[in-house]
Amino acid sequence: MKSYFTKSPWLGYNTVWRWHFYAGLFCMPFIVLLAVTGAIYLFKPQFEAYQEAAYQVKANGKVAQSVTSQVLAAVKVLPHAQFSAYQLPASPQSPAHVMLIYQGELRRVLVNQYTLQVMNVATEEDRFMPWIHRLHGRLLIGDKGSYLVELAASWAIVMIVTGLFLWWPRDAKGWAGVLYPRLRIANSHQASGKVAQRIFWRDLHAVIGFWIALFVLFLLISGLPWTKSWGGLLKEVRQFGATSQTQIKQDWFTSQKEVREANTVLAPGDEHAHHQHDQSVTAHPSEQMAMPASLDTMVRNVAGLQLPPPVIIAAPSRRNAGWVGKSDTQHRPSRVTVDLDPQSGAMLSRTNFEDKPMLDRVIGYGVAVHEGQLFGWFNQLLGLFTALGLVAVVVSGVVMWLRRRQASTLGAPVAQTRQNTRMPFATVVAMVFMAMLLPFLGLSLIAVLMVERLVLVHLPKVAQFLGLPARTT
Repeated sequence: MKSYFTKSPWLGYNTVWRWHFYAGLFCMPFIVLLAVTGAIYLFKPQFEAYQEAAYQVKANGKVAQSVTSQVLAAVKVLPHAQFSAYQLPASPQSPAHVMLIYQGELRRVLVNQYTLQVMNVATEEDRFMPWIHRLHGRLLIGDKGSYLVELAASWAIVMIVTGLFLWWPRDAKGWAGVLYPRLRIANSHQASGKVAQRIFWRDLHAVIGFWIALFVLFLLISGLPWTKSWGGLLKEVRQFGATSQTQIKQDWFTSQKEVREANTVLAPGDEHAHHQHDQSVTAHPSEQMAMPASLDTMVRNVAGLQLPPPVIIAAPSRRNAGWVGKSDTQHRPSRVTVDLDPQSGAMLSRTNFEDKPMLDRVIGYGVAVHEGQLFGWFNQLLGLFTALGLVAVVVSGVVMWLRRRQASTLGAPVAQTRQNTRMPFATVVAMVFMAMLLPFLGLSLIAVLMVERLVLVHLPKVAQFLGLPARTT
């Protein structure tokens, strides 16, 4: 199986290998963290259903108390709280979820819809799955973490692309070691122990990397709209193309500020505070709340739409100026949002997934696949296979690196010298193209090249450690 690449030195095998090595070295801890947290988040619906099972209630033919009574029961536990949202019970045996803003934090209160007993109170950000989501997307350090995740994702794309180039069969005589590991040779008595182990780890790394490469690229790209820098830039570009009177609204967040604003009701003095007087739910010095008379009607009307759960009725917030009912299902193509009249509780308008702009729909489909929710259990298993494959690729890469590394060196592939080759043209074009699409990659790439060319090569011991050609002048 001869390859064109065999006779193309301008493609720079050593240079590509070197970039693959450094990209992998930087990305390894992030890849493992993202793979593990992502694999856990794939099963969010099952995990939350298991959690809620501990709070199942007995209906026994009883009639549920009014929504207003359920909300007031929750407020008695958290005096002076502000109402944020009400989540419909998923079944007659499920508790109602009342979301309140208390001391600046979003709290979720589980209330027995029949007896009004408060069953559990939890800070939303401290719940397990929201915590996993923040760890996965922001490393628990807010926007700084989002920048790091974006940088790691950008270099992971480089790692995958260069890995596919290195995987490409050049002198292979079959598909062994290309599409499946050469287990026979690795277990053969004719091969020495070191050779057998080298073949095993190399094939494990290359073969698994090939089979998961495209899906990993998809996951990395579909996650970029959520990042602070790339996602924020995308939103600015979209806003630039819109009219000055139109504010772009997205079904995803790009910063910690947007998350907090979405979870906080309007306070007096905010830009939409004129809605506060008549429409929102505000706390009083007593442990009572002023409730809109139509709250029960709004909930009843939204429940009648039979939207995919979880279904939420939300008060005016910094993200929405009026009352809304919405399906917050992770199967994003099934999401629906309805605007509600706070006086009568009637539905004013309905927005389906199909009504959103094309870009929002494309990203919605991508996120649904990313979260393992677009096509059922198979999507979850595919995501789990990819996550486990990533961990296996990282482990095998680390083993190969440590086995190859010699004392007093980092173990990076030796750089090609200026005397025997120029910077590979194809590599330059590919890097420039990716740097234009991924600004963080471009900036970090320029920084790395400048430090390497202007500083490191002039330090003989450092250059030797990194595998760089040292320069004396």
